[in-house]
Amino acid sequence: MSHSPRIRTVLSCTMLVAALGAGATACGSSDGHPLSAKPYDAAGQIAFNGPVGSQKADPDKPLEVTAQGEDGRITDVTATDELGRYVAGELSADGARWHSTAPLAAGAHYSVRVSTEDEEGSPGRKVMAFDTTEAAKKKQLKVTFGPEAGKYGVGQPVTAKLSAPVKGKEARAIVERALRVQSMPSTEGSWYWVDSETLHYRPKEYWPANATINVSSNLEGVKVNDKLWGGETKPLKLTTGDKIVAVTDASSHWMTVYRNGEEINSIPVTTGKPGYSTRNGVKVVLGKEYVVRMTSASIGASDFYDKQVYYATRVTDSGEYVHAAPWSVGSQGYDNTSHGCTGMSTGNAAWFYETVRQGDIVSVVNSYGEDMDPFGNGYGDWNLGWKKWRAGSALLSGAEEGPAAVDAARLRPEV
Repeated sequence: MSHSPRIRTVLSCTMLVAALGAGATACGSSDGHPLSAKPYDAAGQIAFNGPVGSQKADPDKPLEVTAQGEDGRITDVTATDELGRYVAGELSADGARWHSTAPLAAGAHYSVRVSTEDEEGSPGRKVMAFDTTEAAKKKQLKVTFGPEAGKYGVGQPVTAKLSAPVKGKEARAIVERALRVQSMPSTEGSWYWVDSETLHYRPKEYWPANATINVSSNLEGVKVNDKLWGGETKPLKLTTGDKIVAVTDASSHWMTVYRNGEEINSIPVTTGKPGYSTRNGVKVVLGKEYVVRMTSASIGASDFYDKQVYYATRVTDSGEYVHAAPWSVGSQGYDNTSHGCTGMSTGNAAWFYETVRQGDIVSVVNSYGEDMDPFGNGYGDWNLGWKKWRAGSALLSGAEEGPAAVDAARLRPEV
């Protein structure tokens, strides 16, 4: 039902100046310009389909504001809830109608600020408020961010694990739009749907060194589909250290380690021998173990071995490590003799173990091995080019290259 609520609006001098822009230089000034006047009450100029009195709005239904009569138009509409979440919307070119294009949250309190102008260009203003009904007793979609809070290398992806599968581009777009990743310094990045319950987020390039990354969700109370409503999500804070990148050339049998672009060490190594060639590609350090028992049975090797391996830095879930291999020192720098791991002297392995942290980059080039999988064997996210990575986003797939666009909450008509 359309109506025009008669709610008195009080604006401070400061608010008026900010709202009216350069045209208003002081509260109450009157220099003959329409924009210098105090906004008139636009209640009689608009109709709003929100609830009446103490009634609550159905969050499933879109908001709509329309201009009444022929003596004015809508110039701006801003709808936000008490958490500061904007409701995306569209304003017609003639300023006759604004409607929301994103769902409202259930159990929320909203403020809607409508700006208008009359035939002479004088500004009008109306502020309305309403509550939405609570969500029906349906399943909540909970999100768990990863990894755990802490300090990581610049290659560490952010993960979001959903408590229930989400399918369909529209539902996925609702979820993805609510998941926020902000870094300082800022950098362009995007979510990627690994499957219906898992998303990964990474920047276009590696994270900046010594950055702070805050991850949060605005999904609470938002309808995802007919069976799912967003639940509460615990935010996450990560930091990065120096940019550590280790590059192993399997053909020359050397690893070069860089800190913030500067070489800090060059180490003779041995990688996977024929039949067990080390995977090519970019890998992310998953963790470090001082001692690991490695056996031929763990990888199905035909030749038997059973060793205690020290200073082991893991880079895949399937058991690829950078580790101490004192038994192969004579081959390091000259030949590839391992079962897929990168071996080095005990001293060099200890240095590497102490230098890198989870999230640092280990890249292998010029190996005869297969390419590192993007997903399913650790973090191979960086092996997807940026174009393919964007294609995995429900919001950016098919969009033009560039930073992710924030949904416009306020749109002005063309003039």
